[in-house]
Amino acid sequence: MAEPAAAGISSLPREVREQLAELELELSEGDITQKGYEKKRAKLLAPYVPQTQGVDPALQKESRTQTPTPSAAPAPAPSSSSSKFHRGRSGGARDERYRSDIHTEAVQAALAKHKEQKMALPMPTKRRSTFVQSPADACTPPDTSSASEDEGSLRRQAALSAALHQSLQNAESWINRSIQGSSTSSSASSTLSHGEGKGTSGSLADVFANTRIENFSVPPDVTATTSSSSTRPAAIDLPPSGIVKGMHKGSNRSSLMDTADGVPVSSRVSTKIQQLLNTLKRPKRPPLKEFFVDDFEEIVEVPQPDPNQPKPEGRQMTPVKGEPLGVVCNWPPALEAALQRWGTTQAKCPCLTALDVTGKPVYTLTYGKLWSRSLKLAYTLLNKLGTKNEPVLKPGDRVALVYPNNDPVMFMVAFYGCLLAEVIPVPIEDAGGQQIGFLLGSCGIALALTTEVCLKGLPKTQNGEIVQFKGWPRLKWVVTDSKYLSKSPKDWQPNISAAGTEPAYIEYKTSKEGSVMGVTVSRIAMLSHCQALSQACNYSEGETIVNVLDFKKDAGLWHGILTNVMNKLHTISVPYSVMKTCPLSWVQRVHTHKAKVALVKCRDLHWAMMAHRDQRDVSLSSLRMLIVTDGANPWSVSSCDAFLSLFQSHGLKPEAICPCATSPEAMTIAIRRPGVPGAPLPGRAILSMNGLSFGVIRVNTEDKNSALTVQDVGHVMPGGMMCIVKPDGPPQLCKTDEIGEICVSSRAGGMMYYGLAGLTKNTFEVIPLNSAGSPVGDVPFVRSGLLGFVGPGSLVFVVGKMDGLLTVSGRRHNADDIVATGLAVESIKTVYRGRIAVFSVSVFYDERIVVVAEQRPDASEEDSFQWMSRVLQAIDSIHQVGVYCLALVPANTLPKTPLGGIHISQTKQHFLEGSLHPCNILMCPHTCVTNLPKPRQKQPGVGPASVMVGNLVAGKRIAQASGRDLGQIEDNDLVKKHQFLTEVLQWRAHTTPDHALFLLLNAKGTAVCTATCLQLHKKAERIASVLCDKGHLNAGDNVVLLYPPGIELITAFYGCLYAGCIPVTVRPPHAQSLTATLPTVRMIVEVSKAACILTTQTLMRLLKSREAAGAVDVKTWPTIIDTDDLPRKRLSQIYKPPTSEMLAYLDFSVSTTGMLTGVKMSHAAVSGLCRAIKLQCELYSSRQIAICLDPYCGLGFVLWCLCSVYSGHQSILIPPMELESNLSLWLSAVSQHKIRDTFCSYSVMELCTKGLGNQVETLKARGINLSCVRTCVVVAEERPRVSLTHSFSKLFKDIGLSSRAVSTTFGSRVNVAICLQGTSGPDPTTVYVDLKSLRHDRVRLVERGAPQSLLLSESGKILPGVKVVIVNPETKGPLGDSHLGEIWVNSPHTASGYYTIYDNETLQADHFNTRLSFGDAAQTLWARTGYLGFVRRTELTAASGERHDALYVVGALDETLELRGLRYHPIDIETSVSRTHRSIAECAVFTWTNLLVVVVELCGCEQEALDLVPLVTNVVLEEHYLIVGVVVVVDPGVIPINSRGEKQRMHLRDSFLADQLDPIYVAYNM
Repeated sequence: MAEPAAAGISSLPREVREQLAELELELSEGDITQKGYEKKRAKLLAPYVPQTQGVDPALQKESRTQTPTPSAAPAPAPSSSSSKFHRGRSGGARDERYRSDIHTEAVQAALAKHKEQKMALPMPTKRRSTFVQSPADACTPPDTSSASEDEGSLRRQAALSAALHQSLQNAESWINRSIQGSSTSSSASSTLSHGEGKGTSGSLADVFANTRIENFSVPPDVTATTSSSSTRPAAIDLPPSGIVKGMHKGSNRSSLMDTADGVPVSSRVSTKIQQLLNTLKRPKRPPLKEFFVDDFEEIVEVPQPDPNQPKPEGRQMTPVKGEPLGVVCNWPPALEAALQRWGTTQAKCPCLTALDVTGKPVYTLTYGKLWSRSLKLAYTLLNKLGTKNEPVLKPGDRVALVYPNNDPVMFMVAFYGCLLAEVIPVPIEDAGGQQIGFLLGSCGIALALTTEVCLKGLPKTQNGEIVQFKGWPRLKWVVTDSKYLSKSPKDWQPNISAAGTEPAYIEYKTSKEGSVMGVTVSRIAMLSHCQALSQACNYSEGETIVNVLDFKKDAGLWHGILTNVMNKLHTISVPYSVMKTCPLSWVQRVHTHKAKVALVKCRDLHWAMMAHRDQRDVSLSSLRMLIVTDGANPWSVSSCDAFLSLFQSHGLKPEAICPCATSPEAMTIAIRRPGVPGAPLPGRAILSMNGLSFGVIRVNTEDKNSALTVQDVGHVMPGGMMCIVKPDGPPQLCKTDEIGEICVSSRAGGMMYYGLAGLTKNTFEVIPLNSAGSPVGDVPFVRSGLLGFVGPGSLVFVVGKMDGLLTVSGRRHNADDIVATGLAVESIKTVYRGRIAVFSVSVFYDERIVVVAEQRPDASEEDSFQWMSRVLQAIDSIHQVGVYCLALVPANTLPKTPLGGIHISQTKQHFLEGSLHPCNILMCPHTCVTNLPKPRQKQPGVGPASVMVGNLVAGKRIAQASGRDLGQIEDNDLVKKHQFLTEVLQWRAHTTPDHALFLLLNAKGTAVCTATCLQLHKKAERIASVLCDKGHLNAGDNVVLLYPPGIELITAFYGCLYAGCIPVTVRPPHAQSLTATLPTVRMIVEVSKAACILTTQTLMRLLKSREAAGAVDVKTWPTIIDTDDLPRKRLSQIYKPPTSEMLAYLDFSVSTTGMLTGVKMSHAAVSGLCRAIKLQCELYSSRQIAICLDPYCGLGFVLWCLCSVYSGHQSILIPPMELESNLSLWLSAVSQHKIRDTFCSYSVMELCTKGLGNQVETLKARGINLSCVRTCVVVAEERPRVSLTHSFSKLFKDIGLSSRAVSTTFGSRVNVAICLQGTSGPDPTTVYVDLKSLRHDRVRLVERGAPQSLLLSESGKILPGVKVVIVNPETKGPLGDSHLGEIWVNSPHTASGYYTIYDNETLQADHFNTRLSFGDAAQTLWARTGYLGFVRRTELTAASGERHDALYVVGALDETLELRGLRYHPIDIETSVSRTHRSIAECAVFTWTNLLVVVVELCGCEQEALDLVPLVTNVVLEEHYLIVGVVVVVDPGVIPINSRGEKQRMHLRDSFLADQLDPIYVAYNM
């Protein structure tokens, strides 16, 4: 295997190179075994190889992959099997039909350019269980779908190529070749050229070595954070990543901190991401001219043309005329007249021979039979359906012809029967297609003709009627077998008039978008076309022709059914099913019948070559024309050459090969006339692919790899005229060296698309224009849908189809060309039967190329991935265009056309809908998408230099707002005289001892526990005495309260206050997931330096249990006291703090970014907060409120534990976890107690919306009525979830919920309650803002329904005594109204600071006591909330009588993603992603090293996992102008969500990077 590495083959002496080439040829022909080849090759190269050379290090795969290292010679294939592989018609060899020597060599050469750069693409990670093909799929029957049938992608070239042997070598030598060789690599042109100095570690072999193990390694234990069931685990506050606010990241003791973001360096995932980054760092093609950024709009600009691109230089073309249509004396006045003539005068002559499945002639229809049976049918149609007065059919009606592909005889009779009856036949493919239904409907068809056998095969309903197909009109089915037809009376004659412009038949065609249209052909066009074909092909009476094509449309119909009758020919029809079993059948028919003409497609040439060895003694010497009907495909030239070289020895004349070009609209456009024996064959055009992409004809001189060789399709048809017009825009004539759409004017062409007037005008009535834009002549032309040019000697050349045109960044590429390139990359191991589809999708203002191929059932992951990465390189090198998405789907799963080809438009539809179910996918948005707006450079915000005029900044009002002024509110409140809550409780216990403050409900809705003022006071005293006696605590010690939501928590809280201790409420650990929840408890205990833990007996046992010891060190817990059985001991005295600035309690919470922060709440702040809430909600002792919230931190804790004691109202407590067993608990409690004000969390609201959505009627029946509710407040620290609150209101409107009731609160760590809707004041307002501006930190209001708009709702009303201002977080200067900035708050109940291990004063001052950098004369001290938002003055009137200022919260500052210089809020990207596919249950995004990572939960089947990758990439690009770096598909419930219903994205990120997600699939976008 050793090769000269530095020198490369090119430097060897010429004779050695020639000997090597000969060897390669021998191997490819199968004349030498693989081993023999290697031996001889090594011998030839030995003198030129430096002796020291070892094995290429890139190939030494780690032994873990269990493959032999390349130093061990690959196992030799036995010679016999090796040659069989090449010659036999085995599955592998099938693909050889598509080979083009020239193109394969070009592709190999292009790939060789990349061999210097070792590919380091990260291979996607896949869960083993996914995409294991079921045995049924794996053993596909040999022919159900062979692409050989295909119309579009098929016609690739035939000859076995020298490059073929490569597919037989093992992967090592393959990589080896791709890595070594000439060092003249042009990395700049390569999309995937290699990163700087990556060393050999980046080679593909390495990637595979690493990935192999993944597939077999034991999945990591993720029981901690995920649950395998499809339900989301109980809301868990996961342990923070050991980061405490105020504590420096570096000082952390976590073992995760090996890299910048707390990820172990060895992690597989980060290696892959590193690979991806290296790939993305490589030089890309020069970017297109940058966009300019306007204040608000990024304007996506059409890329400016490259000044060096080739431009057409020729003169304007003149239309080219065909020879005149000769007048032959015995041509009939109408086709029906020809049938009558031959049917009555030459009745015994054969007209059509049908074959059985084995290829033997089974029935011959004579002209006499055709005439008599057609007559019978015509008579039956006109007279025997319906009654005499109400016939079912009238002349001019359309009739569907549904006939199987193997029954040409019945079809021909039906077709001519319709012509004689003057009804219009519409031949269609197999019944059932929805688009065909559209055609039948638009043609107004009510009757379908078919055979008895066919009718029996149609699906029936229970009572035997034929099923009504989806999208089809109601049809009456008529069987046309002879026995059902009535003989016409002697005196009945059909009406045969001279051909006119009335419609004769309708031929269907499928457009690029997949819609089916009917091309109407008039009787005169049908006749003229037959005349033109007769003249061009020089048909004479009685000739035999063999037709392999579909006889229902196109050339098969025109030659085999119509021109046949005109010239009394004898057609032998070879059905498709025969071709599958016996590919040589058509050649044998030509030999047996001495046929003069054969009608074939390239695939039939391939098949005959494949089967050639089965039959040595056939002769094709009788053929004067071998009409290759898809000669218009540029890739047909190889098939024709290869077929000729093989069959010339069987008598095939070179001049007999006649390619032609056809289209449904223009019919036959051009055909090569049979040549004179011995005359030189027409030349070929070797065109530059680069030139073609700019629509210009240039002989290829540059790089032979990117050449396209095309053969001519002869001259224009007799009596026709042709011109070439620009493919887009007005039909301007092209220049002589320009490619355009071929248009034809002749009597023989379609007249219209039936029932589609607008499209018809555009296609069938085109008047070409000259360069000045004025019409040339007044003769209308028909657009053919083919792209080409007229070459020297008026020969017509076709280079592609309009339908296959892909216009990317202004350059045109042809889908067929890209398919050929894909097939030329060794596709044998990977692609099933050469089935590749190429189409473009429109994403972010340009077309993007998508390549989809069927993967062989036995293809390995490595082979597939290697093939994919090489296809990307090949397409980039040869076509200079990037592929946006390359997908492999399981064999036989792409939608098929009736003849087994790939149905492109349906494939595209499946791709866009996410129902393609790929088993491998590679997206390359980074290389393809070059038209993104330029990243933003930040402009400095308003600085102190701005002129301050009152409250104006730069001409705008300063964005600030405030609640009511506390000083001006009169409340004759007795509570106000008490400074501390403890005093309020004692006062209440004294004045209203039996007033019930709290009522706790269980899952059944019954009150399990109540607490009156006195009971609460007494219990608190007992707890305080236990703290002093048992716990030996002093005033000021911190005590952790560990209780389930309930009244015990409240009593313990007041017990602590009575004893002078500082309570810290902590959510108890979850018994089922201790490992996930206990560390958080442990951390809060440590950080708060708690001297003691108060809890229940059950929880105390749990804390000391063996399971707990597995998660934390249980020996180091502080004193644990259970409060279940308290001694009845009175407290000597209740502690009274010396000042109200003393600490009342600590509030700890884990933020969504994984930060654990504790804030200090003073007694003054507690009283201030309770008073503000009391005033806002008008709370007093006769009121009742219902609370369904977690009571551990923030406003939830305040409402649960503090407010009732302060205001004296009764709180009905509903623990949210009880809803899991009784969803309607909260709503029924509200209804039963006639509650006016209720508080809940988003998780509770979501549970009710999702769980009770379809049970509203049941609730109504149970008497639940919510008309009593005045305010339903969602307590949150995030942007209001408008869609959820709207759904909730809408859903429960039927049980009386007022649409105005629902509102949200806003609080943050520094101030737990900034906004709360309350009872008075205007309703919450909503606005639509422009997302694009928001990314620039600006606020622009737009109308509802504007593109890229976001609906925001005001977060309740600002509480009394609270002031907010919007500030630039960087400069700390105030902002104007229209800007997004950080919300700063000033209020009496702001927390007094962070409680941390280290007193980090700077952070303290920055977050709690900070001043504006300018513009605030009063020097107010503000606290920073860490949230972005804006203030907007509304038209509404506030309680103060002034105009109301609304505060809108947009999102947390530390959650935002800074990408491309813009600020993104994860929730916006997640909302877009969740909309893209019904199987996305939840989504979360985060960034890692500037890559955007999107994690989606899949709630469908695992086959859908890969469908999500392109959909996610598309939507984020379209709506957010961002390229997704990694898409991770996981099981439902994997994305961690905390108790407040917020996603914990940082935890997710850490789990992803530490490889703990057990993803279904990870796609790394290139």
